[in-house]
Amino acid sequence: MGNTILPFSTIDEYIQLQPLSIQALLHQLRAVIRTNAPEAIEKISWGMPTFYQDGNLVHFFAYKNHIGFYPGSSGVEVFKLELGTLNYSKGAIQFPLNQPMPLDLVAKIVRFRLDENQTMAKAKKHK
Repeated sequence: MGNTILPFSTIDEYIQLQPLSIQALLHQLRAVIRTNAPEAIEKISWGMPTFYQDGNLVHFFAYKNHIGFYPGSSGVEVFKLELGTLNYSKGAIQFPLNQPMPLDLVAKIVRFRLDENQTMAKAKKHK
């Protein structure tokens, strides 16, 4: 993203810039992430709403037809079989706006990423 000035600096500001129908979905997504990673810091990273604890946990971003959810490559790989018909790539999952968001799956991915980050942080400390 370079030195691009973003029209938002917090997740609240980002959500408020979205259409009302998408705001509701983003609030749901954010609530599930907060519930499963209550100590995570909210910030903007890579121009996206980000949750950070011992490293980036997950990012999300609203697009015209889907919400992009970015749990990193491990967060996709471990849950690949549970993604069903969702489009995904190495580090991203697409939640179509015309389908219910799989919030239970989001919760599992967030808990996995939190555990993964904490394990890596402990390993670094003991080196």
